[in-house]
Amino acid sequence: MDFWQSKESLTALEWVLRGGVSFIFLLVAAKFMGQRSISQLRFLDFIIALTLGNIIAHPLSDEELGLKGSMITTVVLIVLYITVSHLSLKWPLLRRYLDPAPITLIQNGQIQFHHLSKARISVDYLFSELRKEKIEDIQKVSLALWEPGGTISVFLQTPKQPVTPADIQLSTQPFSITRPIIVDGNINMPLLKERGKDPEWLNKQIASANVTISDVMLAIVDSKDHVQVLNRKIQ
Repeated sequence: MDFWQSKESLTALEWVLRGGVSFIFLLVAAKFMGQRSISQLRFLDFIIALTLGNIIAHPLSDEELGLKGSMITTVVLIVLYITVSHLSLKWPLLRRYLDPAPITLIQNGQIQFHHLSKARISVDYLFSELRKEKIEDIQKVSLALWEPGGTISVFLQTPKQPVTPADIQLSTQPFSITRPIIVDGNINMPLLKERGKDPEWLNKQIASANVTISDVMLAIVDSKDHVQVLNRKIQ
């Protein structure tokens, strides 16, 4: 059974194997490319995503195209992508080409129309993005920038910014974030080790709720190691 090479026809099982191998290969490839290439589609990311999509997609729909050649080409492109990404950190000229400086769209409540043309966006789109930021009056905007990733960063005029506890000298509690420590009866062991605790400690923490770990649907822990059971499993 050879589903790697080009053939006049493939059996149903060979199509399944080709699809499964391609899926796993893309998972590994995406991991090597890093999270940034997924969450932020830069110029270089757009090129690589468009190219890889075409290279892998064609052998999955045309049996006359071999999968082996597509995977080799993909590996080469990933190596080039990682190399160029690293070089851009050392070569300012390459970095400016791949990640150009942001473009000023609004300054002190005034739209920079010549910059709108440079960013290739319309006034309607700009106002749409401002509405997403809950800004109803452009005069409130001190600065709006068109970022290389295709998003707009908006900064309000100082008098229009929300009041913070520090502005009125109000005392506050230290910042604390909660994270899931038990999900569907399973302990988040990496988080437990990060806190320097063990399952025995966790059992003691939830004992006050009269449940065992296997009975818990969701439990969270805060920055002070306080555990709270939010949901129990339905018996």
